[in-house]
Amino acid sequence: METCMDFMNCLGLDMSVKLLMHLKDPSDLARVSSVSRSWRDFVIANGLFKQLCMRMFPQLSKVAHVMELNNCGAKEPAEVGSSHSMECESLARDHRVYATLARVCTSLFVRDCISEAISASSTDNYPAETIDNTLLPADIISWRAYWSSKGQSNPAVPETLTYKLVSEFCVITEIYIRPFKAYFQRGSPIYSAKSVRFRMGHPKSPNDLGSHLLCDSLPSADETFIWTYTSPEFPMAQESCLQQFRLPEPVLCIGGILQIELLGRVQTQESDGLFYICISHVHVEGRCLSPAFVVENIQPSGTFVLKKDMRCKFHTQQSSPDNEAQEISDDQ
Repeated sequence: METCMDFMNCLGLDMSVKLLMHLKDPSDLARVSSVSRSWRDFVIANGLFKQLCMRMFPQLSKVAHVMELNNCGAKEPAEVGSSHSMECESLARDHRVYATLARVCTSLFVRDCISEAISASSTDNYPAETIDNTLLPADIISWRAYWSSKGQSNPAVPETLTYKLVSEFCVITEIYIRPFKAYFQRGSPIYSAKSVRFRMGHPKSPNDLGSHLLCDSLPSADETFIWTYTSPEFPMAQESCLQQFRLPEPVLCIGGILQIELLGRVQTQESDGLFYICISHVHVEGRCLSPAFVVENIQPSGTFVLKKDMRCKFHTQQSSPDNEAQEISDDQ
């Protein structure tokens, strides 16, 4: 009869952790933790799902602590003085929260993640050429529906479009932008930007956002928002088509604010000789992690509390309308 041997006992703690840290797919780490109770305890004790999440999304380094809401199966708080029990329960809670987060960030349905427009840095004819026009459904876009900047003699003057996302906790993967083609002007010029860049973050204060929604412009984006992510610069083609800008890696937007920086102007208007940027449509794709995950108490430093509602279930991409949705279990 063959003797079974647990190779992790032979490798030792450091080598076992180093080996499992090479796993990049959350489902692989979930399989490891389901092999045996000792392997599951090893994954929990060393916070491997938390470390995986940190590698996937560096923004999570700002998590002050995690909490579980409506977890009827959670253990009662340990007695005062039982530091070991408290530490074990804290590790188990982190494991449950980060294991779920790691899996849903890669398996939830991709959807449009823009909720509403906040502001444009300038608008030529407000409200006729407002930023709101960029959110009209793509199939009903007309030559009258677009946002236009004010004209500038200097083509290097940038513009920004700022949007509120559907949730304060989203994974963003790509942004689509359609430059506007002015069919009503001679030569049908296309008022694209030379390049684009994207920033994500959160308001410095909730009051900084509410009073400016749907306004012509914000006093200063840098005074109103704290940016936790800035993308590389992407070239934009002077073409009237929905152009895709895929981020190098999926980005966890904490705070629910996205800003599009339009850098450089390429087209002048014949009537005044000034440079303009005009956009007819913006579409942002990603995964919304609310209401199951909630961020609270976002501080100016960027730290926040991550809460997981244990009653919420997720439906993965493998689901279809004709089949029962696959739910991600939280009892891992």
